[in-house]
Amino acid sequence: MGLAAAGRQGGTMPAVLNAANEQTVDLFLEEHIHFLDIPRLIERTCDQHRQDWRGAPDLELVLQVDGWARQRVGELQV
Repeated sequence: MGLAAAGRQGGTMPAVLNAANEQTVDLFLEEHIHFLDIPRLIERTCDQHRQDWRGAPDLELVLQVDGWARQRVGELQV
């Protein structure tokens, strides 16, 4: 999922995309995953994000989904 698609979807998806991107790049830089794993892990994380809530998320929700996405990337990379 690209940034534009995440933005169109709205809600918390941009936060999930950002957190997944940061986490996968960190894993790559630490040599835990290959470069081509980055988009695969980001896409899988975004696909698994359940977003029942629409509208402008508050900070608490953004931090919650950020943590979820980072944890999920770690689980998926194993």
